[in-house]
Amino acid sequence: MHKIIIFITIIFALGVTACGNKQEAKQENIVNTSSVTDKNTNEKDLPVQETETTYFPAIERYLVKECGSKYLKGQYCIPFQTVVAVDERNDEDILVWGDFWVFNYNLAGDTLETVSGGSHPGLMHIKQTDTGFEVTAFDQVEDGSRYMPSAKKIFGEKYNNFQTINSDEVRREKHRAEVLANYVKRHNIPATKYKDYGWPAKNLED
Repeated sequence: MHKIIIFITIIFALGVTACGNKQEAKQENIVNTSSVTDKNTNEKDLPVQETETTYFPAIERYLVKECGSKYLKGQYCIPFQTVVAVDERNDEDILVWGDFWVFNYNLAGDTLETVSGGSHPGLMHIKQTDTGFEVTAFDQVEDGSRYMPSAKKIFGEKYNNFQTINSDEVRREKHRAEVLANYVKRHNIPATKYKDYGWPAKNLED
């Protein structure tokens, strides 16, 4: 693969997305969705196609295993991401800069209640294999006083794009609701809302 995509929009639901465009692209609306795993799912159980055509399932598996598993567990672990930039010139080290998030939820009545989770922005290093893709390293933005210096170092000239994406809570929550809505429809879960602790429940269709 030979392309660099800066500040792109990639839409995919539940870990199924085609990566066919080999030209540079710039778009303002940035939306990415992800698949979901339940509390009884471990890394070996996560769905892996015989031959993956995109690296997003690999990102999801990494977020579930390396990030979601370190939070207080829930019934469902749901990662999602908004891509800032991609460099696919090297199949052995595909670079994906993104605003990565992961949340654990429990189902209470018709509401997915957030148990734990958070933001993990940074740079994913991904290798293409014979059967698909795997994340080989993750340069993650640090917390606290190191947040801005580490973000600027990792994102470089893409930092302003990252800040624009990361600071847009309205767009992010809309995207998050879309991810959850897609999942409950596919798996026939009787959820119509999601709720963060201390905040009113929100409709998945909003």
